[in-house]
Amino acid sequence: MAALEYWVWLSCCEISARAKAALLSRFGDPETAFFAPDGALAGLEGISRQEGETLERRDLSAVRVVVTACEQQELRILTMQDAAYPRRLTHIFAPPAVLYVRGELPPVDSSVAIAVVGTRKATVYGRKMARDLSYQMASSGAVIVSGLTAGIDGEAAWGALQAGGKVIGVLGTAHEAERGQLAESVAARGALISEYPPGSRQLRSNFRDRNRITAGLSLGVLAVEAPEKSGTRLFVEEAANQGKEIFAVPGNADAESSAGTLAMLKEGAMLATCGWDVLREFDALYPGALRRSERLHAPEEAPPKPEPVEQAIEPKLDKPKHEDYIDLKKQLSELSEDQLRIIAAMDAGPVHVDDIVERSQLPVAKVLGQLTMLELKGYVGRLPGRRFERKITKK
Repeated sequence: MAALEYWVWLSCCEISARAKAALLSRFGDPETAFFAPDGALAGLEGISRQEGETLERRDLSAVRVVVTACEQQELRILTMQDAAYPRRLTHIFAPPAVLYVRGELPPVDSSVAIAVVGTRKATVYGRKMARDLSYQMASSGAVIVSGLTAGIDGEAAWGALQAGGKVIGVLGTAHEAERGQLAESVAARGALISEYPPGSRQLRSNFRDRNRITAGLSLGVLAVEAPEKSGTRLFVEEAANQGKEIFAVPGNADAESSAGTLAMLKEGAMLATCGWDVLREFDALYPGALRRSERLHAPEEAPPKPEPVEQAIEPKLDKPKHEDYIDLKKQLSELSEDQLRIIAAMDAGPVHVDDIVERSQLPVAKVLGQLTMLELKGYVGRLPGRRFERKITKK
């Protein structure tokens, strides 16, 4: 068996990133660990008893499935031993043993990469600032790193793409769970990366784990808009612990949506009102990588928006019944209870997956799995920023 397949084996093991890092620290590579004597894996510091039992099973059954899926999804498998693996990630806590990459990963270690983060519930002001500042930075030669979620992160990615720049999208899911328009555009102009192999379960901890990678790829973090209590604050804390430079965009003093970024400024974050406020801090460190652009505003036209969805699942009664329309009542009767709960949790317009989870009261992994099935059946459509829309389907 090729050495690469042992890396995939470690990636497929459902253990924490910390446990994987402990294993590699002790044995150097997954192949050596795989052939270690019985009992040697379970007794390591940093590996729980349950994680040790998982490793000791030495189960290779998923490896070929994952490798085949990577070929089908056009994913490149990068291990820590590959030359293309970003060295910046080797300096963070528990570096990902494997990265699954779609698209072309920019030369991270020689690039000025900036993570742009903020609230999903962004205001018009926040969206504009995220888009414009990312547009300015990308026009000046920076690489934008984004989680691609709705709100600030997604707008930042769009702004960079509109400038013709490079974007790295860091996923908290396996690749097949993120196939919206924004993800496809990023893969075409930059790269989508995930530490999770195809077919892996979605866990709530994945998104917190993603923070360490997004911050690790970046030299600095720009927080555009965030309330006082938000995931953005947790992200910035992770980045600060990694020694990254922190920047924040000011907002109205009495705006709840800016309370978090204003607090960051009070705590020592550098003020940023334009993209060059961020990039000037790295210009001398990376000579030739940046060139200040005079392009200040992303194009007024927004990225292509999905067509409006129907306002109700049932067709209007005043329309003649046509054979092209499915008997919706019959179709809905064929859905499982969980699928019906998910459909019921969706509004007429786009809905973020987090809101579907909250309304349906179903586990994240189950929601993502059932949404995939509903998408295949034509009941829902996938949109940028991990949003979904309810659809009226046809035969």
